[in-house]
Formats: sequence, structure tokens, C-alpha cells
Amino acid sequence: MEYFLQLFFGGLSRGSVYALIALGYTMVYGIIELINFAHGEIYMIGAFMGLIVAGVLTAMGWPTMSILVIALIISVLYSAAYGYTVEKIAYKPLRGAPRLAPLISAIGMSILLQNYIMLAQTPDFLPFPRLIPDLEFMEPYANFLATSDLFIIVTSISVMVALTLFIKFTRMGKAMRATAQNRKMAMLVGVNVDQVISMTFIIGSALAAVGGVLIASHIGQINFVIGFLAGIKAFTAAVLGGIGSIPGAVLGGLVLGWTESFAAGYVSSDYEDVFAFCLLVLILIFRPAGLLGKQRAQKV
Repeated sequence: MEYFLQLFFGGLSRGSVYALIALGYTMVYGIIELINFAHGEIYMIGAFMGLIVAGVLTAMGWPTMSILVIALIISVLYSAAYGYTVEKIAYKPLRGAPRLAPLISAIGMSILLQNYIMLAQTPDFLPFPRLIPDLEFMEPYANFLATSDLFIIVTSISVMVALTLFIKFTRMGKAMRATAQNRKMAMLVGVNVDQVISMTFIIGSALAAVGGVLIASHIGQINFVIGFLAGIKAFTAAVLGGIGSIPGAVLGGLVLGWTESFAAGYVSSDYEDVFAFCLLVLILIFRPAGLLGKQRAQKV
């Protein structure tokens, strides 16, 4: 049972990070029906900014928790600025173009950001400081639930709840829902669609930055390619749950995290990706819209 709980909470923390990143994919797709393949690189940039901030503040002798909070805030702002800039440069000029054009632009932006970070930093792995300290009250549960796992789970749940409340009750959230439902009608009733799309990229990038800093502190190292694998996994989670559905992105991330964790624990760590993508194939065969996705009627 202790081993099962260890795998359960490990998968929960991993799935929570997948869900944070998947929310960026599903929000952008829900608004403009575009897959932002540069989203994984935004996650990676957030992790690198967290490393820079943590290195500077550690050298200045700041306490660990203060470093973590400030690193999260600065990484969120920095990644949000990147997300806003990427939308303006790579996607907005192609908004009325054929669907293949923005897809190629997204892939190109992903490659550009990867190589930019590789040249600006280093192609090697860099150690990331442990910013989540061990808590005394967690000692009885340390065998199956680490403090860093608990922190990741609690932070991810808090961020997701805040996003849900934002989408449901705020003026901008209602504008996002209106734009996702019918962009032309939203424009006719006075919604600033350009502002809504930019805000969607900003929020998605901020969520990815939170995941980047948390998982980098948990694992203890980063490099310039971590965004590619995390982006693929998060995109898989978004499709698994139903692309365009915010609850679906969360559910897909958790299912993917648990699948990988239990596959690695009970079968072999070499097969965790195999089980994850086999699950995706089965879901798409029997439920093409995803677990919580809805089939869209085709207009003829």
C-alpha cells in the first residue's frame, strides 16, 4: 500500500504539472482553434528565468521560501511577456491565413526559442536549486509523499481553481467564453477579440511558467530541450481530456500522470511513454473528442 501511495501521489504531482501546461494549449485552441506548439518552450523559458532569479537571490543570502515566491512571480511575468510577444509576431499576422500557415509558424517559433535559449545559456544540463524545503509535519508521510510533491499539488490546484473562477465570474472571462463560442458574434456585441486572444496567451504562458519552476525545483536540473517533451506530454493530456475543454485538460493531465507513474512503478520506466500514448490512441479510437470533449456539428 505504501508503494501504491508513492506512485499515486507521484503521478498526481506529475499530472498536475501536465494539467497546468495543457491549460495553455486548450485555452488557445478554444479561442482561435490553433495549436500553439511553442507553448512548451514558454514553459522552458519560465524554468530558466526561475533559475536565474534563484541563483541571484541565493548569492544574496535570501531565505528559501522568499526565493521560491519571487522566482515564481518573476518567471510568470517574464513568460507572460513572451507569450504576448509570440502571439503578436507569429500568430496575429496569420489569423486570416489558411490553417496550415499558423501551424508552420508555431513550429518555427518553437525551434527559434529552443535555439535561442541554447545559445543564450548552454546546451548542457544545469543544476536547479531545491527551493521547496522539507516540512516537519510531513515527516510521517515522507515515505510516499514528499514535501515538493505536496507543494506542487496544492499550488496547481489553487491555480486551477483561480483560473476557473476567473473564467466564470470576471468580465474578461466572460469575453473569453463568448469569443470561444462565436468570435464574430462576440465582435458584434463589443468584445475586443484581439485583447481576448492576447490575454489567453498571457494566462496560458503564466500557467506554464508556474509548472516550469515547480517541476525544475522538484527534479533539480534543466536544459533547453525540457520544453519539447513537456509540451508533447501536455498536448497529449489536452487531447486526451478533450482539446478546448478546461476541465478536460485537467482530467487529461491527471490521467496521463497516473498512467506514467503506475506504468513505471509496476512494469518498467522504459515503457511509461508507451503506456501513455497507447492510452491516448485507445481514447481517440473509442471517443475521438476526448474524455470531456464534445463533438462539433459540421456546417454544410
